[in-house]
Amino acid sequence: MKQELFEQNNRGHWQQFESKLDSLESRKRSGKAPQVSGFAEQYRQVCHHLALAQERQYSPHLIDRLNQLALRGHQQLYKSHTNILYNMVYFILVGFPAAVRREIAFVGIASTLFFGSLLLTAVLTYYNPSLVYSIYPEESVMDFTEMYNPASKARMEETRTAADDFTMFSFYIKNNIGIGFQTFASGFLLGAGAIFNLLFNGIAIGAVTGYLTELGYTETFFPFVVGHGAFELTGIAIAGAAGLKLGYGLLCPGRLSRKQSLIRSAREAMPLVYGVFFMLLVAAFVEAFWSSSSYLSITAKYTAGASFWLLVLSYFALGARRGSE
Repeated sequence: MKQELFEQNNRGHWQQFESKLDSLESRKRSGKAPQVSGFAEQYRQVCHHLALAQERQYSPHLIDRLNQLALRGHQQLYKSHTNILYNMVYFILVGFPAAVRREIAFVGIASTLFFGSLLLTAVLTYYNPSLVYSIYPEESVMDFTEMYNPASKARMEETRTAADDFTMFSFYIKNNIGIGFQTFASGFLLGAGAIFNLLFNGIAIGAVTGYLTELGYTETFFPFVVGHGAFELTGIAIAGAAGLKLGYGLLCPGRLSRKQSLIRSAREAMPLVYGVFFMLLVAAFVEAFWSSSSYLSITAKYTAGASFWLLVLSYFALGARRGSE
């Protein structure tokens, strides 16, 4: 549908909704009870029109007007829930999985690049262990080999204290957030940076996985990584999806200027970024206080790891479905 016909068909609806907004915003000054029947339905209709205008790449002026109406409507509809804690909980339960669903194409591409390179490298390194030296320097290979050596790991777990757990928690937060932000921000390089980081991290993790599996260190390596892997690996993939979103905005601006397209893409990608930080924070907590625990059996860690993966997949499926209603 052409923009002129679209505006002609819906202009009356927008004006009526704007009148109700004016009435709601001025009710404190007038002291009169505004007429707001059907407000929620009209708000949802405006949001639908905004989505259509963005999809059809109508003029920035029209998109901006609809966006302002939607923002004003959201403030009036949810102003009784301005509590920061409420907003955080709502975003975690609904907003983040809904954002992943909206950007499912980018999430799918990023996941394929990341998990695909991880699995392929793991298989290649398992059958050709010397390949790990093409990815890591010899000193690094010696370090993680010693770390997951059953005898060495048992000694480290015996001497590890609660203070060590908190220290590692801080380290994991810094490391995880750094990887996630770098993967997202590198999308400014026309998406190539995000692709590189997804492949780089996938290959790096896959090489360690294949090498240690071939050495037979499965009882020390997999029980450790299976717990936090659901949150950390998924978070990295979604960070890559946010970076690909930026790159797509620059490469395919449509009727917008590249600057306008980049701003729009960045705004739409931010919910993914916020959600990634949340997932990586959870991953750091699990890695520091659960994965490294010497008091838990291997069976318990595998059971928890499987449960975490099921939880993450259910979270995105059910939360996204609820958020799109």
